[in-house]
Amino acid sequence: QVQLVASGGGLVQPGGSLRLSCAASGGILNIYVMDWYRQAHGKQRESVADLISSGDTDYAHSVKGRFAISRDNGKNTVYLQMNNLEPEDTAVYFCYARMLTDDWTTGDYWGQGTQVTVSS
Repeated sequence: QVQLVASGGGLVQPGGSLRLSCAASGGILNIYVMDWYRQAHGKQRESVADLISSGDTDYAHSVKGRFAISRDNGKNTVYLQMNNLEPEDTAVYFCYARMLTDDWTTGDYWGQGTQVTVSS
């Protein structure tokens, strides 16, 4: 069974840092894209950071220069290093992956979400 498990959220003061992790497991043959999204209370889910298999990255304007996405291919894990956090970064963070699995289908998968709260 393919799954994404996210971790690393928590409460942090403005200006602080957190690192989120998302591990993919279960019959994975190839991972094409691994992204981070977030959804603040009462708002739509938005893309935060994107990492494709070539290594190219893209970021939402609001997090450029503060967040960094990276991946450990050997562990099928994507990370989101978040620095200089602001109260506006408070949201539930979700990881997403587009993967080829051992039934030879490509699908879109979501992690369960991890809460990030930035508050003094």
